[in-house]
Amino acid sequence: MSISENLKAIKEELPGHVSLVAVSKTKPVADLMEAYRAGQRIFGENKIQEMTGKWQQMPEDTEWHMIGHVQRNKVKYMAEYVSLVHGVDSLKLLREINKQAAKYHRSISCLLQVHIAEEETKFGMDENEVLELLRSEELHTLTHVKVVGLMGMATFTDNEAQVRKEFSGLKKLFDKSSSLSPEIQVLSMGMSGDYRIAIDCGSTMVRIGSSIFGARNYH
Repeated sequence: MSISENLKAIKEELPGHVSLVAVSKTKPVADLMEAYRAGQRIFGENKIQEMTGKWQQMPEDTEWHMIGHVQRNKVKYMAEYVSLVHGVDSLKLLREINKQAAKYHRSISCLLQVHIAEEETKFGMDENEVLELLRSEELHTLTHVKVVGLMGMATFTDNEAQVRKEFSGLKKLFDKSSSLSPEIQVLSMGMSGDYRIAIDCGSTMVRIGSSIFGARNYH
């Protein structure tokens, strides 16, 4: 199937309240443009330089999401245009995004990344760190960032019960967080392999790459 056919099939399956981030990392602009012409506007990248190159070539109404781990020294390259940063895993990173967004008189929306998987390799905060940050006085002083939700990645496993448990735990934390701050509206969880479970568990945003664009080119 073509990119546009894949997109259409996935969008028909998604409930109305779930937004789709097309994960376009490693893919050429031609592929993104095919998705764009099929109506897709939100694209997710995991490397800031690659995303910036694509931003310069894509139509202006494209929305860019940074879905990978963010190094603080790279924030300045995306501050001018990024719409949503999925992987904020520390107050230090939030401060840097705030500082760089101020230079462009922008407010950048951010999701707090929560460590829910059993793998050591995934980044993220634990429940106490999330709630502490949301309650902190300092958060109100960061006027160029807006924490709008949470993001998490489940363990990469065929054990559906485990994935469901991890997503359900994140949904509980999301509910606690949204009672602390009315701005918390987005729960980004679910990728090509597990997005149906994630939606079952309350996800409002899914990040789908290979099911749209095909296998990735890592060379």
